[in-house]
Amino acid sequence: MQNAVSLAGFLLLVFACAGLGGWFTSLSVNDWYQSLHKPAWNPPAAVFGPVWTVLYVTIAVAGWMVWKTDLPARKNALIAWSVQLVLNVLWSACFFALKNPGLALIEIVALWLSILVTILLFKPLNPKAAWLLVPYLAWVTFATALNAAIWRLN
Repeated sequence: MQNAVSLAGFLLLVFACAGLGGWFTSLSVNDWYQSLHKPAWNPPAAVFGPVWTVLYVTIAVAGWMVWKTDLPARKNALIAWSVQLVLNVLWSACFFALKNPGLALIEIVALWLSILVTILLFKPLNPKAAWLLVPYLAWVTFATALNAAIWRLN
């Protein structure tokens, strides 16, 4: 029962952050964002919701798996996990709320680095948790390229 409650807590935290990021996104996704020049390889809008939903579940489960360990390095690993979660939300604020792709590009590089650090800190504690974050790193790599292209085109 304790495992189910703690997993639910991680899911709730991550989806609360996703909701905040979604709120920032909603501020300009239907007007300002539509007016931007985008590369031909920009995915359709319908792709983002399902991809992020899966990624948010993996982020929560990975954090929970590391939280369950009883190793001293857990604290630093969970701090890194928390930092990447905050940076994830801040990207939406920079890009959509502030309408600033240049600032968002700087911020997403910090996000990418924080995900990489989190993976590296998770690996010795729980390799499966580290691997759960690899698709997230891959998607943020793609998102970084997309952000850079949008910044360059506009």
